[in-house]
Amino acid sequence: MAGANVHVFDDSNFEVEVLNADTPVLVDFWAEWCGPCQMLGPVIDEIADEYVGKVKVGKVDVDKAPQTAARFGIQNIPTVILFDKGQPVESFVGVRRKGDYQAAINSALGVN
Repeated sequence: MAGANVHVFDDSNFEVEVLNADTPVLVDFWAEWCGPCQMLGPVIDEIADEYVGKVKVGKVDVDKAPQTAARFGIQNIPTVILFDKGQPVESFVGVRRKGDYQAAINSALGVN
C-alpha cells in the first residue's frame, strides 16, 4: 500500500523511528477503509521519493496502532503530522495540497 520510500510505523516502533529520529518525520495516520486516505496515498509516496535522505516519511494504520493514534489525539483521518526533534510541529487534518506538506517540511529543514 505504500511506496518504496514510505516507512510503516506502529505501536512497537513509533518511538524509535519517529520520536528519536535524527531528521524530521512526516507521518500519515490512515486506515484501509478510508476513501480520502486512499486519495492521499500517492501524494505521500511522491513526498517520500522527493525527500529521500532528508526527511523520513511513513504511515500509521490507526486500526493496527491504536495506542499511537490515541497518544496523538487522532480523531479524524487522514491526519498528517510533521515531527521534528521528537515533537509534532505541524498537523493537517483531511486531504491537503501537496504544497502544504512540502512547505511544512521545507520550513523544518530551514529551506525557503
